[in-house]
Amino acid sequence: MARSVTLTGTALTAALALAVAGCSSGSDDSAAGTDIAAAPRDAVRDGGTLRWAVDSVPATLNAFQAAADDTTALVTGAVLPVLFRLDGRGRPQRDADYLESAQVVDTTPKQVVAYRLNPKARWSDGRAVTAADFTAQWKALRGKDDAYWTARNAGYDRIASVRPGKDAREVRVTFARPYADWQSLFSPLYPASVTGTATAFNEGARHGLPVSAGPFSVGVVSAKAGTVTLMRNRAWWGDRAKLDSLVLAAVPRAKRPAALAAGTLDVAAFEPTSYAALRKQEKAKKLVLRKTAEAAWSQLALNGSSGALADERVRHAVARAIDRQAIADAVLKPLGLPAKPLGNHLLLASQEGYADHSSALGSVSASSAQALLADAGWKPAKMQPAGEGANAAGPALHSVRTGKVLTLRFLLPESSATLDRVGARIARMLARIGVRTEITRVADDSFFRDHVASGDFDLALYSWPGTAYPATDARPIFAKPEPAADGTLTVEQNYTRVGTDRIDQLLDQAAAELDPSAARDLTARADARIWAAAASIPLYQRPQLVALRPSVANAGAFGFATPRFQDIGFTEK
Repeated sequence: MARSVTLTGTALTAALALAVAGCSSGSDDSAAGTDIAAAPRDAVRDGGTLRWAVDSVPATLNAFQAAADDTTALVTGAVLPVLFRLDGRGRPQRDADYLESAQVVDTTPKQVVAYRLNPKARWSDGRAVTAADFTAQWKALRGKDDAYWTARNAGYDRIASVRPGKDAREVRVTFARPYADWQSLFSPLYPASVTGTATAFNEGARHGLPVSAGPFSVGVVSAKAGTVTLMRNRAWWGDRAKLDSLVLAAVPRAKRPAALAAGTLDVAAFEPTSYAALRKQEKAKKLVLRKTAEAAWSQLALNGSSGALADERVRHAVARAIDRQAIADAVLKPLGLPAKPLGNHLLLASQEGYADHSSALGSVSASSAQALLADAGWKPAKMQPAGEGANAAGPALHSVRTGKVLTLRFLLPESSATLDRVGARIARMLARIGVRTEITRVADDSFFRDHVASGDFDLALYSWPGTAYPATDARPIFAKPEPAADGTLTVEQNYTRVGTDRIDQLLDQAAAELDPSAARDLTARADARIWAAAASIPLYQRPQLVALRPSVANAGAFGFATPRFQDIGFTEK
């Protein structure tokens, strides 16, 4: 499925993750990057309703449609099979509730993966999970039938066939082309009743899921009430859910502190700018704070399709003017989190193979940036009055060819106080080298739809989720834009509109490389070239700050991992 761009909410990863039960940050290797209120199952009482704040009620519960969002991911993680979940370091782990085994059993003449299903795995209508569900999902997502409204078909388009194996419990998937990220597929897995026809796929899971196969099932989805209610699934064969129900409630972030204090919320994520106020409530024992590095990263995006930033020298100058360490310090140090700039577009710091390739941009240097600008034809000009919202605290530059003043349109989401402060810092840094910025704050619902996706910006701040499958999930983000028949550019999710054939080739090779070490080498080479293109400047791995009522167990800041939903509950009445 397509990766979801994030503003302030929990990032939607390309494959859902599961925290190891009973782990908190630093307790063992598998729990790296998580900070939850860990408790053994026998210490969690049976029953109760937990209310979890989300940013919105999802427009669809079909995770493979473009309208899917963070709440869609939470719902599907609780109610549907996810064959491989991620641990705290973003590593795929087989879920034994669904799979007895899954492995590549052949590579010549074609790659074949054999899945051995848990014989207890059943849909809530009593039907066994079988190869028919895998086949229907493959056919829906492979991209050969435009009647299916799919966001993306990566991986499924490489499959040649899906069929039963030696018995009803085995599924054999044969690939037409090698696919390294095969563990990302069929997660979540929908019943054939949802994926078997285009009508069912497009509409059947938009506002409900009548059939489930997880510890919870979908109860009522109410856009009017702003809630999604999940009920304990009595047909679930695994560890029984501790909660009677889990309510995902759409609550604006500004209203969450009062809701926690009033007991109408139990779990809520917050902006880092709320930390000081929340700490006061924590000291008063009204709540508990959990924090970690989120599985998401914030970046400065430079639109290279037109204007001054179409010149790579100008993009490099902008990049060299930005002190990423100072920005990381400002965002992360107040939370007591490691303040280190992110040095990779494809892997986060906790993931195997992570390396800092930012040296491809050169070091931070105002004089170097000014030299690049001069070489690109931008010379100091006399100071001119700044327009409303402009930052002109420095010697303005003008083009020696046109006389135009170098001013960049800087787009910020109005809901994020953190990104607003980061944007102000960046504007001041650019002003020192003579680059003016005109900051525009845009409502979240139009930020991407009306501005970023259409290329109506020069600079923009937004975030991408991390992924265990960078060769697959990063491909559309950094793909070279291609001219469409009508003369426009097809950019996929590459909103900077800067890409190269070589980056595409390296990511394609990595996606087909079954040797993990060789695949990591290819993605490392791709990342170095993405840095050199200077269109996406990673700033920091986003902090994740979550407040809990003191009695909540096995929830918190999950980082790469998502909840083990059946273990969440309360330690006291």
